[in-house]
Amino acid sequence: MTPPPARQAADVAAAAQLACLLEASAPKPGNVTPFASFRDTTYEDFLASARPPPAARGAGSPRSLGATIRAAVEATARWAPSNTNLGLVLLLAPLARAELRPGLGALRARLASTIADTTVADARDAYVAIRSVAPGGLGRASEQDVAGTPTATLRDAMALARDRDAIAREYATDFETTFEIGAPALRRARSDGVAWREAVVEVYLTLLGASPDTHIVRKLGMDAGVTVQRRARAVLDAGGVRTMAGRDATAALDRELRDEANTLNPGATADLTGAAIYVVLLEGGWHGRP
Repeated sequence: MTPPPARQAADVAAAAQLACLLEASAPKPGNVTPFASFRDTTYEDFLASARPPPAARGAGSPRSLGATIRAAVEATARWAPSNTNLGLVLLLAPLARAELRPGLGALRARLASTIADTTVADARDAYVAIRSVAPGGLGRASEQDVAGTPTATLRDAMALARDRDAIAREYATDFETTFEIGAPALRRARSDGVAWREAVVEVYLTLLGASPDTHIVRKLGMDAGVTVQRRARAVLDAGGVRTMAGRDATAALDRELRDEANTLNPGATADLTGAAIYVVLLEGGWHGRP
């Protein structure tokens, strides 16, 4: 891969950092926010994780996608005491690489080529990165388990996990949820004049209402995931961030999703929200703000 111009690579990295900051700074129900911490994670940990830019680090160099993911996760570990951005790294890294990929075509088409080109070596590096942060609720898989050594490409390994993990599902579908639900929702909100912080919350609620959060499902089961999904839909039906009733419903949902162990944290949905932000930024959404 021929390195892109330094300015282009720097812009892609800056957009990744901004996406992480916007996602972390929005008061998303059940997540760490500037006003709410977890027992082992604070808002400041997420700020530290976004510096240096976690997912675009090395994306424009000859370094492989898997090596980029592994390096980004290792860099985060030097700044944050817990897993703050594994899912974001897994999502933003291929998007950054696709944006810097030579040739014509829309971002999603270049992303599809980027994911199709992944190798077994990419899978090995990604597995090492995943194991290093030991995300909760992974369980065991009958094929290509993350605890072992993969023999499939990163895309093929992710495809095997698509039914139990939202990030894996994105790899298997060329980021269908990001491009068809998340990014359009953010563009609509911004076009309607909704401020960035509230627009990010609206995207998050839209994604949470679209399908059960796989982070919750892995820990508590499908019934819990569906219950939270229905609650998100009810918040949107009440107006979400756009009405007083919706804002009250959003605050109530936030209270419902918080417990000492953070078992109802919709972490996968937060990661998908970050990917949607990044796509919109890469496609000029920041300069198109009202």
